[in-house]
Amino acid sequence: MRFGLIHRIMTDALAALGVLALVSSGELDRWLSYGCLIGLILALFIPDSLQERPLLRRFAFIAPLSLFGLQVARLAGGAELLPVAVEFAAALQVIRLATRRGAAHDQQVIVLTLIHLIAGTVLGGGLSYGLCFLGFLVVAPGALVLSHLRREVEGNYRQGARDRTGLPVDVPRILRSRRVIGKPFLAFTCLLSLPIFVFTALLFILFPRVGLSLLLLNHSRPERMVGFSDKVDLGGVGKLRTDPTIVLRVEVPNLPTEPPPRLALYLKGTAFDRYDGASWSRSQPPSRTPAEQRGHGVRILRFPSPSRDRKLRIDLEPIDPPVVFLPIDAVALTLVTPMNAAPAQIPDLYVAPEGGFTYRSLDDRGLRYEVSLADRNDEFVERGLGADSARYLALPSNLPPRIHQLARDWTHGITDAAEQARRIESRLRHDYRYDLDSPSGAAKNPLDHFLFVSKRGHCEFYSTAMAVLLRSLGVPTRNATGFIGGTYNRFAHTYAVRQGDAHSWVEVYLPNRGWTRFDPTPPASSAPRSEVHGFFASLRDIVEALGQRWNHHIVNYDLKQQIGLFRSARSQYRAALLKSGWVGRALNAPRRTVGVLLVLTLGLSLAWRALRRRSGRTRGVMPPPSAQQLAARRIVELYRSLELALTARGVPRPSGTPPLRHAETLAELGHPLAAEVLALTRKYQEVRFGGQPLDENGRRDFADRVRAIKTGRQETRAA
Repeated sequence: MRFGLIHRIMTDALAALGVLALVSSGELDRWLSYGCLIGLILALFIPDSLQERPLLRRFAFIAPLSLFGLQVARLAGGAELLPVAVEFAAALQVIRLATRRGAAHDQQVIVLTLIHLIAGTVLGGGLSYGLCFLGFLVVAPGALVLSHLRREVEGNYRQGARDRTGLPVDVPRILRSRRVIGKPFLAFTCLLSLPIFVFTALLFILFPRVGLSLLLLNHSRPERMVGFSDKVDLGGVGKLRTDPTIVLRVEVPNLPTEPPPRLALYLKGTAFDRYDGASWSRSQPPSRTPAEQRGHGVRILRFPSPSRDRKLRIDLEPIDPPVVFLPIDAVALTLVTPMNAAPAQIPDLYVAPEGGFTYRSLDDRGLRYEVSLADRNDEFVERGLGADSARYLALPSNLPPRIHQLARDWTHGITDAAEQARRIESRLRHDYRYDLDSPSGAAKNPLDHFLFVSKRGHCEFYSTAMAVLLRSLGVPTRNATGFIGGTYNRFAHTYAVRQGDAHSWVEVYLPNRGWTRFDPTPPASSAPRSEVHGFFASLRDIVEALGQRWNHHIVNYDLKQQIGLFRSARSQYRAALLKSGWVGRALNAPRRTVGVLLVLTLGLSLAWRALRRRSGRTRGVMPPPSAQQLAARRIVELYRSLELALTARGVPRPSGTPPLRHAETLAELGHPLAAEVLALTRKYQEVRFGGQPLDENGRRDFADRVRAIKTGRQETRAA
């Protein structure tokens, strides 16, 4: 291995890790982040011959001064200090990499990398930063040793030193030498990261946590969300359905052993009462009325009661506007903050129009809270709307008369408001088609175009249609937006709610019941349109679970966790000492402990050698398949054709969902194909796993029924 090449590779790796730690913090603008990454790649591939040219030498002197002057001018112009400093640090590293000459400049690169990692700790500290930090621990020892050796070579031998023959020492030849370093050297220097990591982990765990939360620079950039501002255009939320960004993580209590893959939560963020024919807005101005708080408890219908409450734990990512999402049966709210949080770090909650809540936090970290759900002892007392009923019945002046007539036709002979709502909800679900790219959004009157021309649209069209149709019948309504539910992450044991789960539904005011939720969107279309399936979905869940645990146990490591960790370690050690077995005896005698460790090490070594000596067994000839195996193969092919038919009908089975679970989900959602799909799925399981025979008539019948589903004839027969 060439000395100079390995040294450069290690130094470049450290520089890349430092820049990535800054870029992943989120403080850099997106385009500036791309620029830093492109500049980093270009700087890493500049050959040494170009770095010696006078043009790059002048650039190395002028560029940092010019960049510093530019950043000072930006600060004078009102820019924030933190982003300006981060941009300057990242750009300075790129300039240094592009213009470096010799070991002295490489050491500057290493120092800048260390500064970047320190800045990344304050700015972000997420999972990506953790990976960069681990990479730094592995590479840094070798890079520092090689940098010191190279500086000694260049510093000593370029001062006129000569070798034994009296000739000048050839420094470039030393850098090209393959005898200076080898694989054992690299392995040893990389293994030095293990004691460094252990020391760092112990320092992190043992360092007192009291007062550390006063360092409030660590924050995230809020994500701008469509649908929760003061005004929402009718065609403005469709593309959210394909956005995989996580907004909420919900921990649901008392889940079964096999939690459902998706759960309908209907977490409402805000509601709108005014419709002008093209968009929804709120007639009431934004409120800054503080919510009723007692410490960390917030009153909705009452204050939290820890002894009786069944709670949802919600982690809300930073979004803009800062809306609090709550289920319809929420009665109280409890804020979750670090034990050592400063009083200024406890978020302030405000009552928003239409019964919602907003929050304000000092560090823009989002919000962690527990929602107390209603039980049989809670009574939802709803007052009459009174004078407010007029704004929930208001209709745009340009509403076409045929919309009024459509509402009367659909509810002919029905006078009960609840029954009218159910009838309109049913007609919209069955007579209209879900479509993210509906042409109605560009029409002059989008609602009229949706109802009578295109008959296809996303959830905003459905909820708007139902709200307006009921208002034309004199039933008060409002349009609600939020998230319909989430996807279960079996690694994190929480439901991940993404921007793709954004949804819109209707709240109808019913006498003696108050505001009641109705969802006219077809149930099968309520699930998000994810572009990730199968293995990549599982990989995404693993990364998200790791990120969640990193944020909880590392970024948000507080005094409460520290005390709990110490108590757990002490109790486990005491319990081990009291055991009568060999563990207790080994811990009470240090020499025995060392002996046990040596025996375990020797046993593992012998087992490993035995495994390596085992020779591979030859595989015998496979016997011909039995009748049952042939039937299983045929039913598998038939079920694959059923999956293709379901995909063609717009209800594909996610790769992570079992066949029977998918069929049962369609039945729960009331899909018209549910009964036939469930029957065929059960037939598939009986043949493949139950050993039931499949003759030619059964195979032909299965294929005909699948063909009917694909062409739509089965749905016509069901109608």
